[in-house]
Amino acid sequence: MDLVVDGRTINSTQPPFVIAELSANHRGSLAATLELIHAAHEAGADAVKFQHFTPDTITVRSDHPDFRISGGTLWDGAQLADLYAEAMLPWEWTPELVAEANKLGITWLSSPFDPTAVDFLVALNVPALKIASFEIVDLPLIRYAATQGKPLIISTGMATLAEIDAAIGAALASGAPAVALLRCNSGYPADPREMDLLTIPAMRGVWDLPVGLSDHTVGASAAIASVALGASIIEKHLTLRRSDGGPDAAFSSEPDELRSLVASIREVHAALGTVRFGPSPGEEASLAFRRSLRAVRPISSGEMITAENVRSVRPAGGLAPDQFEAVVGMSSSRAINQGEPIMWSDLGRTVNR
Repeated sequence: MDLVVDGRTINSTQPPFVIAELSANHRGSLAATLELIHAAHEAGADAVKFQHFTPDTITVRSDHPDFRISGGTLWDGAQLADLYAEAMLPWEWTPELVAEANKLGITWLSSPFDPTAVDFLVALNVPALKIASFEIVDLPLIRYAATQGKPLIISTGMATLAEIDAAIGAALASGAPAVALLRCNSGYPADPREMDLLTIPAMRGVWDLPVGLSDHTVGASAAIASVALGASIIEKHLTLRRSDGGPDAAFSSEPDELRSLVASIREVHAALGTVRFGPSPGEEASLAFRRSLRAVRPISSGEMITAENVRSVRPAGGLAPDQFEAVVGMSSSRAINQGEPIMWSDLGRTVNR
């Protein structure tokens, strides 16, 4: 199953679809968010992605210990509602952000976190909806998003095979025209040793869907490597400057880093090519410099061919090197200059050795 987003076909034969995730890196500034859209476009990303939630649609305020973040994250000690209040993109900015993306010709996407966000985004004609890793178990949300007739991109951080299968089933049964999956490690930042990128070809084999990578590691290595394993979508967080801070800044790429990543992704995908045995078009000229049998000193007419006057050398043009044993002991039917190729037509009877 291919995924088509904003007229772009996404599958393993096409260059990977690169998404610049803006997330909380807007820093509460419309101007900064517009600048991020321009930075993503200039870096060569195919899409920018927002997130649409409010503290009240993603959590509730509670003093219960479960609502305070712990466990060695960047946000340890924060109350969920406070973190999401800081990270929330003001929804009223969205029409202007969409207009700017459209003007630049870069696709825009967003993650809805409840049905009101789905409705809001569909009203703006969002090309596709992204389901975040933490929402993969919210099958009612997936079903509702799927009823809108938009392609769904589903992140699979923490998810078991059964949970992924349930999410795909819910999406397709509810009307999603296409589904893609993103391999993801939901650590912030993610440890490269826990990325398990070999899961990408396994996922492609199990579900026959486009599979990509939502990358929360620091740096570009995981994203680049994933392309060699068949990733057809790469999602990477983008910030103008990590020094600006913010909830996601520590694991986000700066514009120059994203530009370099996009270039590497394109180069790696092009290098994958296809299965080929034999010379590529660029190698055709090099065939002339393979080894062949040639005279390595002048040979008189009637002289016996030996290891002293004929050898396998570069370039090509003569008999194949494997014919050497067959020609040794034969006589030359003409005078052969040093460097000339040895051909069957140059050889006569076998001389008694």
